[in-house]
Amino acid sequence: MNRTTRAVLTFAASWVIAQSLSAQEAGFKPIFNGKNLEGWDGNPQLWSVQDGAITGRTTKENPLKSNTFLVWTNGTTGDFELRCSFKLVPNNTQNFANSGIQYRSKVLDAATWRMGGYQADMEAGANYTGILYEEGMTRGIMAQRGEKVEWTADCKKSVTGTTTPAAEVESALRKNQWNDYVIIAKGPHLQHFVNGKLTVDVTDNCESKRAMNGLIGLQLHAGEPMTAQFKDLRLKVLN
Repeated sequence: MNRTTRAVLTFAASWVIAQSLSAQEAGFKPIFNGKNLEGWDGNPQLWSVQDGAITGRTTKENPLKSNTFLVWTNGTTGDFELRCSFKLVPNNTQNFANSGIQYRSKVLDAATWRMGGYQADMEAGANYTGILYEEGMTRGIMAQRGEKVEWTADCKKSVTGTTTPAAEVESALRKNQWNDYVIIAKGPHLQHFVNGKLTVDVTDNCESKRAMNGLIGLQLHAGEPMTAQFKDLRLKVLN
């Protein structure tokens, strides 16, 4: 194969890949402009934009005693797919860093930017990245990694199957580096993907506690000094 033929084939393959990626992103719109926090609301002492990423940071000099959030202010979401990348860096000897993406949530205390509702969890440790947690409400951990779950009409948790094994999810994580998160919510059906791995699959039939619409937010967790970053946030509304 001569150089010209090889170059043509390489270009063609690259074009096909680019078109495929473009099709996969059809209908998605960015919800972060990569420059500033326009469209977001949170504590300006804790949240900023650094290196093109939303950055939440606590320090020994500026500790956080209770969880706080950066709230997306450009609307609420019902059925949607959200894609982004995240990075957690524990700036402490305990290797502690915890954050999450709130969705279909609500503001519980506007003065402290405290939110409650569904959370796609993430941490620097080995247990919680990818789980479904109900922040600030009553149900706590709604699904662990590897679980397919139904919350029944009488609000009981029933594990009905499996997703990606927890150990496989953990082995796919890139510690202190960028990882990909995808959240899909359609009616009562909720799914989380981390680095392409389906971590939880939840059907929430508990009508008295579930949320079908609400706000998106990003968590900065109380505790040891840490940095949580998010970039390439894009949203697709599903019919």
